Amino acid sequence: MSSEFRYSQTYFEGLDTDDPLKFARDDFHIPDDLIYFDGNSLGPMLKDIPARINEFLTQEWAEDLIASWNKHDWFASPFRLGQKLAPMIGAKDNEVVVTDIVSINLFKLIIAALRLRPERRKIVSEQGNFPTDLYVIDGAIKVLGQEHFLHAVENRSDILDAIDDETALVLLTDVHYKTGHRLDMKAITEKAHHHGAVVIWDLCHSAGVLPVKLDHIQADFAVGCGYKYLNGGPGAPAFLYIAERHHGAIDQPITGWWSHAAPFEFSDDFIGMSGIGRSLTGTQSILALRCFEIAIDHRLHFNINEIREKSIQLCDAFIGVIEQECADFDFKLITPRAAEWRGSQVAFEHDNAFPIVQALIDQGVVGDFRHPNVLRFGFNPLYNRFSDIWRAGEILSHIMRNETWRAPHFNQRRAVT
Repeated sequence: MSSEFRYSQTYFEGLDTDDPLKFARDDFHIPDDLIYFDGNSLGPMLKDIPARINEFLTQEWAEDLIASWNKHDWFASPFRLGQKLAPMIGAKDNEVVVTDIVSINLFKLIIAALRLRPERRKIVSEQGNFPTDLYVIDGAIKVLGQEHFLHAVENRSDILDAIDDETALVLLTDVHYKTGHRLDMKAITEKAHHHGAVVIWDLCHSAGVLPVKLDHIQADFAVGCGYKYLNGGPGAPAFLYIAERHHGAIDQPITGWWSHAAPFEFSDDFIGMSGIGRSLTGTQSILALRCFEIAIDHRLHFNINEIREKSIQLCDAFIGVIEQECADFDFKLITPRAAEWRGSQVAFEHDNAFPIVQALIDQGVVGDFRHPNVLRFGFNPLYNRFSDIWRAGEILSHIMRNETWRAPHFNQRRAVT
């Protein structure tokens, strides 16, 4: 954009007219007049989910009952969903299962990865990583009862230097949950492999909106969630990736009957399933898996490169509008301006971030607050419109000029912020 260019409502309406993804929004249930920029926390519901789930409840569960494990292929759900999800993250269809939650999958993979490098003790991550990643590392170290230790770098720029011949495992989130900064997955994975370490990638803030190519970078392991950009519903099942070359060596700690090679022989002795199935544990929520499968099937109709291109445009436009309309109000951009180094979100710091976010929500613009002073906005190109960007900028400017955020009820914190 030239220095004389100014964003306007007409400009964004034109972008909406030319948007190749504009009809995808009609597939989602989004309340009228709501501008929803929080898909990086919880994606909205697809309109056809209630009818599809009602069919599941009234036929598969109510009528077919236990026969549905075979008749409707419930038992194979983790594999079937994994095969469908695999192309979205650049994996083979035998390298992914949909199962459990991210924290449980992380624990499984951390233990399995460390057992692959029994002579090493160092785990590399970063300060300010999504907390559950650090908490699960801490729990895994305690369970192992050995001299493993976490080396958490203060700055992302120091990650490569922290990986050395003592490193057993590198565990990182490719897109930072707070700033939106995107790591160079290929360079980090190559450095880890050069030193004989293995890597677990947390894809929670990239799967579904960024081209992820795990096979291309020779990734070892990965996890991700189903309820953010993949729109699988609140608390949707997570997914787990294990590169095929590791299948024969994996020794994960939570062995359960679904990971047994012959689960219906009900043997007292555990003999693990071969392949990715060895990473399973126990019976899954079939209802939750079905919701997620509907969302995955919908997502497969869209090209990730078109999604990424619109994501870049949305983020660029949002940065530009906020800097144009709210230049006098001390918002500090902490998301990289360069598109190649960010995910599908934009974050600003402000001393009064919490009440400002609450005032925005009250005016129908849903973003979120992250401690201590971050306003965070996540964009999903399948349902966010360019005109939403303009309207959100106008509303934020109005809130700041009128100091609406100072109202006492906007400063009262609840359990979920």
